[in-house]
Amino acid sequence: MEKINLKTGRLIVEKYLPHNFLAEKIVLSSLLISSEAIETCLRSLTIDAFYFKNHREIYKAILIMYKKNTPIDIVTLNTFLQNQGLLPKIGGIKVLIELVNQLPNLVYLEEYIRIIQDKYIRRSLIKLGYEAINSGYITNISLEEILSSLEKQMFSLTNESKNQDVFSSVDLFSQILLELKYKSSKSVLAGLSSGFYDLDSLTQGFQKSDLIIIAGRPSMGKTAFSLNIATNIVKKYKLPILFFSLEMSKEQLAYRLLSAEALINPMRLRNGHLNKKDWLKLHRIIKNLSSLPFFIDDTPNLSIQAIRSKVKKLIFEQNNIGLVVIDYLQLMQSSTLKSSNRVQELSQITRSLKNLAREFNMPVIALSQLSRNVENRIIKRPILSDLRESGSIEQDADLVLMLYRDQYYNSNNENDKQLDITELILAKQRNGPIGTIQLKFDAKYTKFFDYILKD
Repeated sequence: MEKINLKTGRLIVEKYLPHNFLAEKIVLSSLLISSEAIETCLRSLTIDAFYFKNHREIYKAILIMYKKNTPIDIVTLNTFLQNQGLLPKIGGIKVLIELVNQLPNLVYLEEYIRIIQDKYIRRSLIKLGYEAINSGYITNISLEEILSSLEKQMFSLTNESKNQDVFSSVDLFSQILLELKYKSSKSVLAGLSSGFYDLDSLTQGFQKSDLIIIAGRPSMGKTAFSLNIATNIVKKYKLPILFFSLEMSKEQLAYRLLSAEALINPMRLRNGHLNKKDWLKLHRIIKNLSSLPFFIDDTPNLSIQAIRSKVKKLIFEQNNIGLVVIDYLQLMQSSTLKSSNRVQELSQITRSLKNLAREFNMPVIALSQLSRNVENRIIKRPILSDLRESGSIEQDADLVLMLYRDQYYNSNNENDKQLDITELILAKQRNGPIGTIQLKFDAKYTKFFDYILKD
């Protein structure tokens, strides 16, 4: 729209925010003739999705009437608005008459709703843009806090049209029924397979939104075990895996991965003392692994906010994410709580990791050290209370796995430690049984295998 400024004589161009008057009018018209249309809009459109103030008032009134089981047509709506003193605010009875005369086509209702939602998200994006500009001038709030707030709003905005916060029992149980039918017909696990048969039998796989803790004393094989799991998952499902290595460099982790997959001694691999057979094997393994969406981040001292940003970036790039692994918990920094009390800080971190798993609907594996108290006991098999600076780890975790290698403590023969039995103690499972699983650990290649009894 163009106007002339009478003082300066200059042309003024006014920009309206994105909206679609006709789509809003047709949707409101549909609500006056169909209760099914109201149910559809109730699931998809908020009051703020309407651009025009009188349309927002009309929609709000219809929703109130619907929740009170009041019949909805032009007469009852007119009466309700009149009683609430809102009729003049919406433009009078003539506006309602125009809606009734609109004669909407209910077949295209969802398309009209999509148009309204699209315009609403664009308006919200413009508003967020102005907020980002204004935030740049604010100096009494930390930059990390500003970026965190804007990032959360942006992520919420990108999912505005896809996610529901509240589900009816009909929607929820229908979804579950479809999932159960699919699983029973395909004989698949409920979650992601770890690649270890006995572990999958107890857990039914790693479930979406679960926080999984893998704990153990140093040299028990936490990194090797988590790397084995991540490799098994990425090879089986081809889902993007993000591995945060806060202790080891990405090169060290890559060498470990190659050694475990090619079954080549890591020392020979690092020194380059390889024979022809090794080279052929290595080329094949590297070619296979290079085609998989396996991502490693070795930034030290990461905060939960930094991890969240990197996860979201990967989702935007890959359109999906299967699993996040963090090695390890005690090396993380809290984004908000800077306290001398490390237990409180770690508790905040574990709660944030659980929220991360729920927000992105994926399993998160976090490795954790165990307390030195284990070393002072005669029986060194770990228990839940051994979780170092445990705080809320036990409470927030859905699954706690503990690695224990008895031969590490009780054998003086180095050969016995090369291929020993490892106990994988399922110390906590929120939705299933606990127990102990036996695995074989080959220290030469830092690789775990299923333990199979031979006759």
